[in-house]
Amino acid sequence: MSLSIGIVGLPNVGKSSLFTALTKKTGLAANYPFATIDPNVGMVPVPDTRLEELAKIDHPAKIIPATVEFVDIAGLVAGASQGEGLGNKFLANIRETDAICEVVRFFSDPNVEHVSKKVDPQSDVDTIKTELILADMATLEKAIPRLEKEAKRDKDGVFKLETAKKVYAGLEEEHRALTLGLSDDEKAAIKDLCLLTMKPMLYIANVDEDKMDMELPEIDGQIPVPISAKIEADLSELEPDEAAMFMEELGIKESGLSRLIHEAYRLLGLQSYFTSGPDETRAWTIPVGAKAPQAAGVIHTDFERGFIKAETASYEDYVRLGGEKGCRDAGRLRQEGKEYVVQDGDIMHFKFNV
Repeated sequence: MSLSIGIVGLPNVGKSSLFTALTKKTGLAANYPFATIDPNVGMVPVPDTRLEELAKIDHPAKIIPATVEFVDIAGLVAGASQGEGLGNKFLANIRETDAICEVVRFFSDPNVEHVSKKVDPQSDVDTIKTELILADMATLEKAIPRLEKEAKRDKDGVFKLETAKKVYAGLEEEHRALTLGLSDDEKAAIKDLCLLTMKPMLYIANVDEDKMDMELPEIDGQIPVPISAKIEADLSELEPDEAAMFMEELGIKESGLSRLIHEAYRLLGLQSYFTSGPDETRAWTIPVGAKAPQAAGVIHTDFERGFIKAETASYEDYVRLGGEKGCRDAGRLRQEGKEYVVQDGDIMHFKFNV
């Protein structure tokens, strides 16, 4: 699976320039609203130093990291859900993403005009929240009449209709759908509506370069990830060794991209396992708690359907013992069955028969 994150924010919060820096993709970043109309989409590798360590052992022909897709839409404004600033079109572009990341302006550059003429992070967050809620209410207002007709023909449709009405009532009270305590069955019932407020939210605080260590207020119960778009832009132009030196000079332990992806994995309950050999060393993204057949299915559905067993070693053993042979000789290469819960960093080789 490849993680997909939609990036939202008001105009001129530094969202597009941050997207350009994180993805190293050329894009338009201007200091006026609606500089971009179509979404920018960038695929970036998930930073993971474990891949390099595995490659030192297996000397693969290629190294393939896990990837994250970022979808950057144009800045939203109040009234976006009703089409203000072409907002409806923009919001449609992130309905299929796994999570939404909101860039919130904390930086103070007077040369970059703020759409509301002042830097007020909480006001910006409230505006975006309102627009996402209103957009979902509009979706449900269209869906509920259809669901009412389906409910008359199908018992399952009754549950779906009741769930949709429950969510609509919560949205009217200004609660995001994700916070309504829906059961797994209720979530499944409305999944095809792709409600924006059902998606987990991440927050980036776009701070001044000298404020990377500033104390940030909580947003929706979480501390936003502090990132300086200016620093990320500088890092994106450097070679890896130069970037590492630059971060050391600034006292930064990891890039903003790395922090953002790690936070996204934590929020969404994701982890990585590896396959490694002479052909390739590769990272695969799976949910925390996934069992071996489910992990195999990420490679190919046949692997899951015909799963027999998985030869597994922990990352620590694999590196310490010098690879598969060392693990086998030391009795640290395990044979795991269908009930094995995959651990972060496991190196796995699947046996299957279709």
